[in-house]
Amino acid sequence: MSDHNHDHEVSAGSDDAHGYYELLEITVRELLIEKQLITAAEIRRQLDVLDSRTPAMGARIVARAWVDPAFKDRLLADGRKACEEFGVTFYDDTSLIVLENTETEHNLICCTLCSCYPRPVLGLPPDWYKQKPYRARAISEPRKVLAEFGTIVPDDVSVRVGDSTAMMRFMVLPRRPEGTESFREEELAALVTRDTMIGVAHPSLNARNPE
Repeated sequence: MSDHNHDHEVSAGSDDAHGYYELLEITVRELLIEKQLITAAEIRRQLDVLDSRTPAMGARIVARAWVDPAFKDRLLADGRKACEEFGVTFYDDTSLIVLENTETEHNLICCTLCSCYPRPVLGLPPDWYKQKPYRARAISEPRKVLAEFGTIVPDDVSVRVGDSTAMMRFMVLPRRPEGTESFREEELAALVTRDTMIGVAHPSLNARNPE
């Protein structure tokens, strides 16, 4: 099953309790259970796995990359393999590409087709990430989109957009904030938020990672 969440609407006053894609999901799920290809208990376990993933997991990976250059190299070379080494399990066949922000390049991730997102590492995507205006404008005018999030990228810094697909997901490795040289790893992780790993914000000493 793909985690593509295509937009759909049910008109006001409709008697339908569910939209088209929700009905399709229910039908397929019930058919799989009826054919004994999967059990309701297995579905519940998978939902529990999804619910357990939060941006805090990605934040710990970023903090480790900031303090461990060898781990950072492995993370940039093969994001999925490095995350698995860190103890993150992937419940699908997607690859993970980690894009590093530097003094000369800023990265932003989106999914122009729907809402593909590195869920094993960051959990569920924010609602705005799934909306069509962000998906379209992140590609066509990324600097304007970043500015609307309060992130101004200097003209001499290039902006690169990672467009996720069904099989390939992106995550941003943000730059470590200045003045954190004495911070412990867990203190660094507290500075990394979901938005910094999407690329719409910079880590800040005032930021706190949502659990």
